[in-house]
Amino acid sequence: MDRRTARQTDRQDRQTDGQDRQTDGQDRQTDGQDRQTDGQDRQTDRQDRQAERRVARQVAERDRELAMAEMYGECGLLRELAEASGVRLDDTVDSLTALDQLLPRWRDDPQVSQWLGTDAGLYLGTVIRRRVPGARWRLAADGRPLMVLDTGFELDATAIGRDWAVQGAPQLAAVYRAAGDG
Repeated sequence: MDRRTARQTDRQDRQTDGQDRQTDGQDRQTDGQDRQTDGQDRQTDRQDRQAERRVARQVAERDRELAMAEMYGECGLLRELAEASGVRLDDTVDSLTALDQLLPRWRDDPQVSQWLGTDAGLYLGTVIRRRVPGARWRLAADGRPLMVLDTGFELDATAIGRDWAVQGAPQLAAVYRAAGDG
């Protein structure tokens, strides 16, 4: 091989080496982009799992709140008293007003007053939940049912009901109106 051919071959080899280095650089760049994409995919997967868990918690919370609302709406003793007194409990402020106007004959028996008061508070909370937008039940850390208004204000419905049954105040309809006003 003569010199000219050797130089030409060397030039071609250097050119090939340069192209190989360029290809290696592009490969490293592609690898870096792949790692970045993999990291973004992992982050997206993590965010998707967090969103799924958040939705599952919200659904479970809503289901629990609906179950509480159904159970709290029963108010057996209060419904018996109302029926015997001709008061129709139809989840309206008018039914609360009618309860406020009953003669408090139950006050002669402190145990009945406590049970009736609890029922009255649960009924008050039920009316608020059904009529005041955004109102919902929540259990306090000690297990007491609280009525939470859209503003975040919490009412201890059973304590209000017991005060109503034992003392006659506050009036149930007045508490409802205050809750509706926010």
